[in-house]
Amino acid sequence: MAYSSYRNVHSKKTNTIRKHDAYIEGNTVRKLNVVEEIQNPLDAKQLSHSTRKNRDKALYMNLGYVLFLVAALVSAAIILISYIRIQSEIIISVRNIASMERELNDLKLSNDEDYARAASSVDLEEIRRVAIGELGMRYAKEGQIINVSGEGNDYVRQLAEIRE
Repeated sequence: MAYSSYRNVHSKKTNTIRKHDAYIEGNTVRKLNVVEEIQNPLDAKQLSHSTRKNRDKALYMNLGYVLFLVAALVSAAIILISYIRIQSEIIISVRNIASMERELNDLKLSNDEDYARAASSVDLEEIRRVAIGELGMRYAKEGQIINVSGEGNDYVRQLAEIRE
């Protein structure tokens, strides 16, 4: 199996980049001289005084910056706690509404069942027989029916006796 790799090598003297081709044959890979590369690193740089000064200044935190960070942390904590509290109140309200809706549906079902039972238990022929036979009621005649318009009022006042 053949392997080819390209490696960029930076030359400090000429400030150019050149590529080397490495070709490996066979079933083993040759070991590089690792100890020599560790002892003589190519990228070892000496930091200038201003660079070290800027890095040290960036790492230093003064009292104002610390107070700003503490205030930001406290405000974030207050906002998050308020958000969680509001979310829990919403969840409790939704659960309460769901239980009230279940109770309303149960009451409606019970009411409908009671109404159906009451409506089926009433014998209209027996009511008619008692009203006409025992109480002396009779059907209204043609001139006895009076239609009154309510004109938006909830009740009608009777000002005179109704005669037969």
